[in-house]
Amino acid sequence: MQGFMMRRVVEKSIPLRDFLMQDLGISRKMLTLVKHEGEIEVNGIHRTVRHVLEPGDEVTVRFPPESPSTDMVASDRPIRILYEDDTVLAVDKPAGIATIPSRLHPTDTLANAVLGYYYRIGLASAIHVINRLDRDTSGVVLFAKYGFIHHRFSELQKTNALTRSYVALVEGEVPIQTIDAPIGRAENSIMERVVTRDGQRAVTHIVACQPFGSDSLLTIRLETGRTHQIRVHLRHIGHPLIGDSMYGGAARLSRHALHSASARFIHPMTGEEVIIEAPIPQDFQSM
Repeated sequence: MQGFMMRRVVEKSIPLRDFLMQDLGISRKMLTLVKHEGEIEVNGIHRTVRHVLEPGDEVTVRFPPESPSTDMVASDRPIRILYEDDTVLAVDKPAGIATIPSRLHPTDTLANAVLGYYYRIGLASAIHVINRLDRDTSGVVLFAKYGFIHHRFSELQKTNALTRSYVALVEGEVPIQTIDAPIGRAENSIMERVVTRDGQRAVTHIVACQPFGSDSLLTIRLETGRTHQIRVHLRHIGHPLIGDSMYGGAARLSRHALHSASARFIHPMTGEEVIIEAPIPQDFQSM
């Protein structure tokens, strides 16, 4: 079984180690793994990382094969694919299922369903979740098909080359604003979060507010990614999500009205911009 493979042509004289780490973005830890369990070739010949490359050389990197965790169970649950290429998969997560397995939800999660899809298409790889959503949040979830791609997305997030937009349904009209309020764990709760002076910095940008029936549909972008950040910040300004029983929202929906509407990123392999959108779910429309 062969793992992920990259092939690139060199444009300048450079040590092979530097080319792999600087030009290809392979981390030091991953490079060690490739050296011991994968393969590195220059013009079809195995080379050590001390080899000096010349312009026109072709470098091939074969990463070790991957396999899912032995605890991971494949599910037959269907998935709605929004985008897919050789290295990235985007799925429209329905509300009511967890993104990844946990003690409470060990098997019927989106990750289990994606593993089942991998089996059906013959992809031998582990599950690499790029972004997670709360159980009752719907919308775009990104998966990297290989560990190297997952690492590259981690680097993209550090430079804001991966951004996500949410839509939230609330009562009342909310001014366009930035909420910069630290979030920490609520006292005597392992789940609930609150705005607190000694919490972690959290920044939420409300960039649009439009009428949606008798309610308002907010467009939100996150600058940080704290647990329950949007939910906590909307309660903080007096407009909790409709259906959000934990944070005081009106009980007019069977789940909190939050949807991951889009993801935009610079593809780590092609350098091209990719925009992925998930339509507003039906339960929003039927309110």
